[in-house]
Amino acid sequence: MVDDNAMLGRGVSVGPFCVVGPDVTLGDEVALASHVAVAGRTTIGARTKIYPFASVGHAPQDLKYKGEPSTLTVGADCIIREGVTINPGTAGGGMATVVGDRCALLANSHIGHDCKVGDDVILSNNVMLAGHVTVGSHVICGGGSAIIQFTRVGAHAFVGGMSGLENDLIPYGMVIGNRAHLAGLNLVGLRRRGFSRDDIHALRRAYRLLFAREGTLLERVAGAEGELGNHPLVQEVLNFIRAGGDRAICTPRDAEA
Repeated sequence: MVDDNAMLGRGVSVGPFCVVGPDVTLGDEVALASHVAVAGRTTIGARTKIYPFASVGHAPQDLKYKGEPSTLTVGADCIIREGVTINPGTAGGGMATVVGDRCALLANSHIGHDCKVGDDVILSNNVMLAGHVTVGSHVICGGGSAIIQFTRVGAHAFVGGMSGLENDLIPYGMVIGNRAHLAGLNLVGLRRRGFSRDDIHALRRAYRLLFAREGTLLERVAGAEGELGNHPLVQEVLNFIRAGGDRAICTPRDAEA
């Protein structure tokens, strides 16, 4: 059932038992396998494939939502597997949920209202992003992990399976546990993506400076800036910490912020 007012690009494939609403835009070569429901003011980028029983763009799971004309935008070349749910934005969060290009959202994962998800993100099975979560590019979330509302996850970070993240995760960092704690850098991801040995050494030195036991976090940020501030990857981490947010920075178990 495709509404007459829906906008379909070239080569779109809509399988059996799919429902596409009137305000939906499907880019070129989008493929809906079967039993897919796409609703709301939703735009799906070119060549994205959506598998059975996914629910994309239906009303947010926010009791404050009053039907405002919020949006959901999903980028190109994404994979949205079985049972995935993605909600549009709300008036309290900027009216938009955004998912970048080349993301893989595996079975039964959830992206809540007003989330901002970067490019090349992988959400493994049963990952849950609460509302207002920001996830940088190249992040991987292990199966069954959960991220609480208003949390920021920096680029190239890794969230271990079954972890419950309730604080901001620095770029290139790795967390494990419930409640999750910082467990070092995402070294496997850095090596897989071709970061140089010098880049990795600089990040490791910055990590040791930032999460030492002496001084406050702001004092340690200043120390890392003085020693490594000219390195672009280190500067990215420092800027993330300085930018702040609604949540504290996730730290190792033996460190104090």
